[in-house]
Amino acid sequence: MTAQAAVPAQQAPKKKIPIGLVAGIIALVAVLLLPTPADLPIAGHRMLAILAFAVVVWVTEAVSYEASAIMVTTLMAFLLGTAPSVKNPEVLIGTSAAITMALQGFANSALALVAGALFIAAAMTFTGLDRRIALVTLSKIGTSTRRILVGAIAVTIVLSLVVPSATARSAAVVPIMMGVIAAFGVDKRSNIAAGIMIIVAQATSIWNVGIQTAAAQNLLTVGFMEKMLGERVSWAEWLIAGTPWSIIMSAVLIFIVLKMLPPESDEIAGGKEAVERELRELGPMTAPQKRLLAVSILLLLFWSTEKLLHNFDTTSTTYFGLVLLMLPRIGVMTWKDVQSRIPWGTVIVFGVGISLGSALLSTQAGQWLGNQVVTHTGLDHVSPLMIFAILSAFLILIHLGFASATALTSAMLPILISVLQTLPGDFNRLGMTMLLGFVVSYGFILPINAPQNMVCLGTETFTAKQFAKVGIIITIIGFGLMLLMGMTYWRWLGIL
Repeated sequence: MTAQAAVPAQQAPKKKIPIGLVAGIIALVAVLLLPTPADLPIAGHRMLAILAFAVVVWVTEAVSYEASAIMVTTLMAFLLGTAPSVKNPEVLIGTSAAITMALQGFANSALALVAGALFIAAAMTFTGLDRRIALVTLSKIGTSTRRILVGAIAVTIVLSLVVPSATARSAAVVPIMMGVIAAFGVDKRSNIAAGIMIIVAQATSIWNVGIQTAAAQNLLTVGFMEKMLGERVSWAEWLIAGTPWSIIMSAVLIFIVLKMLPPESDEIAGGKEAVERELRELGPMTAPQKRLLAVSILLLLFWSTEKLLHNFDTTSTTYFGLVLLMLPRIGVMTWKDVQSRIPWGTVIVFGVGISLGSALLSTQAGQWLGNQVVTHTGLDHVSPLMIFAILSAFLILIHLGFASATALTSAMLPILISVLQTLPGDFNRLGMTMLLGFVVSYGFILPINAPQNMVCLGTETFTAKQFAKVGIIITIIGFGLMLLMGMTYWRWLGIL
């Protein structure tokens, strides 16, 4: 035997079970062991246990969102499959019917819209049109630090209209802004660099509020509207309601950043030239970029004129655009070109999120929980504005524990819609749901609260403490502005 053979092979270190996963299982079992209330079906009781598991696993990020989505699907299949039917307690639901419930979100038009949006975002990246749009916008702004900050927001607004993915937008803008910072010749830890990157992250969240197709959580909100309320808000209606808030908050953001992170100098040479140099290196617009831009403008026209000039819904018109983008000779790419650029895990999480919300409704768990909230909080004795204020404050606080607005929407919005349906009085429940959908995008305080925050944090231009200082003020002012708009603008629109 050789000396080499005598040495025992090194064993790979054993991975420990994540504490968050253990906590999720404990939460699941704890809820299951509680006595089932007389007015709650057994299937509803089990759905609340699955919801508790999902919330704990999502908050702790014990496993990936994709893995947790598969776990939730499996729990629904077996726990609901062995529960009595809500309509006929004499028979069991059965695993076949239960797995169908767990997968029903994948037949929802909102999921199709998310997949289409991710496809368009991938097309932007593949053709480089997103980068070109950002550079052209910045080249028109100027070289003063104030103009560069305004330019960062302008780029975010333009891309929010044509790139329906917050993460994709930030991923496109961050390298360009880092190039501008390098051209300025300032330190990465300077106030100028920190201010630019914080604005990119915060402005992305601000404009997620103003534009329906800017973020996945908005599309999930629309999906829950259709499923639970039987109607939805059009792209233009969302824009009319949300854009004024986003415009005002963009100005507030610049003011706060300039006050809290005063730039070391007001005029820095080189930034504009650096942007123009990068534009020259890109060369003239390619044919695919021109075709993609034309399709994007066409989609914007369709989205913005829904219910005004036509009745084609956002999902259908988006898929019409996708057909154009994939047609031979006319299109900009093939399926092979784009399939590796689409985060399919997001589609899975989105579909399961819709299924979770729908199952909470069909098993009466959502309605029961909504009744409990109303009974024990006194929401049925306050005005619609106070209802919005209380539920919004709850969403803002609980968002601190979530790293995904999509997960937060999946877990909480069906419950909040059930609360709204339980409340007495004549108020616009569809409008209130849209406004609560706005609040879901409040990922302003912690970098972990939104993917775009983490993309910008990765540049090492600012600290989490700097981000939180700006974010807390943005959150307070944004919340106050929403209440003010609730008393005025949104009331005039009939939303509240």
